[in-house]
Amino acid sequence: MYAGLKEYFETLGHSVLTAQEAGLRGLKDKDVVEYALTHDLILITRDQKPAELAELTGTKYLLISNLMIAKIADEYLKEKFFKN
Repeated sequence: MYAGLKEYFETLGHSVLTAQEAGLRGLKDKDVVEYALTHDLILITRDQKPAELAELTGTKYLLISNLMIAKIADEYLKEKFFKN
């Protein structure tokens, strides 16, 4: 669902299928989550609702939230610029 990272994940060696490529454009979040579960895929999203639906259904997922981005950036900043 978060197609903006497709090229990055592919460059890192992951196989990626976007919701659009799977023919899921315009479908409800629950349908996208069900597709991921049925096809044993990991759903990557920035949206809370599909992440919550994935959690409820046991679908593997990664929620890329602003909090996650801030924590990763904080760790990087501390390691790169504030080492003791």
